[in-house]
Amino acid sequence: MSTTPAGARTVERTFDLLELVADRGGATARELADELGLPLSTVYRLAADLVARDYLLHLRHEGRFELGYKPHRLGLALHRQIGLSAQVRQRIVDLHRATGCAAYLAVRRGATLALIFVADSPECPRLEPMTFGFRQAPHATAFGKILLADLDDTERQVELARHGLPALTPRTITDTGVLEAHLARVTRRGVAWEFEEFLPGSSCAAVAVRRPDGGLLGCVAVSAGAARFDGPDLRIEHRLRMAARDVAAYFRRVDPDVLTH
Repeated sequence: MSTTPAGARTVERTFDLLELVADRGGATARELADELGLPLSTVYRLAADLVARDYLLHLRHEGRFELGYKPHRLGLALHRQIGLSAQVRQRIVDLHRATGCAAYLAVRRGATLALIFVADSPECPRLEPMTFGFRQAPHATAFGKILLADLDDTERQVELARHGLPALTPRTITDTGVLEAHLARVTRRGVAWEFEEFLPGSSCAAVAVRRPDGGLLGCVAVSAGAARFDGPDLRIEHRLRMAARDVAAYFRRVDPDVLTH
């Protein structure tokens, strides 16, 4: 028997339903019920609440539910809150063009680093799951390692307990002691690398973006096919450090409030 309070279960089911509609680009009540394992009556009740609050639309003639307009407004509010400027976006685009790699910017939000901008191209595509808000698998991503190396021991244990150390590929670090030694090297060198630890056939590098007091503001990163990197590339590291310096300088000059978040 579940020990989750009934109210919490309702909230979980509501979000599960909303996310499923978003992932599928719309769905019928029957499809939602089958996928979520819920009675049809429960799906209609949850969906009706979401429709009333503009999170979903009910296309009655088609018998389908699609996203309403409230999620879009929330997304716009999040982008305004993060406040990524055209100048910073252009700097990441420049990094992409200079390195021939997909380039990323992640910012610290609470205890995580979340991806907020990617510059890529058909010739240099992003790693497939890395879209806006991505923050999973910190033990296996270069920008995740930047975060883990910056946390104190207690914070790092909490973060690793939240995500675990799943083996995403045969090269993923899954031993805590090995990871701690690896993170110590990240701290010493100021750059994090991963070689096919997150996705087979892909490698990534990242450098921290820091506040004047040394606190972690975010990081810049690049990824490319594993054949491109058989070990740390000093030229890539140099370009990452220059990009991180420029992004930090922009925030100091134009948006000092972000330095206190």
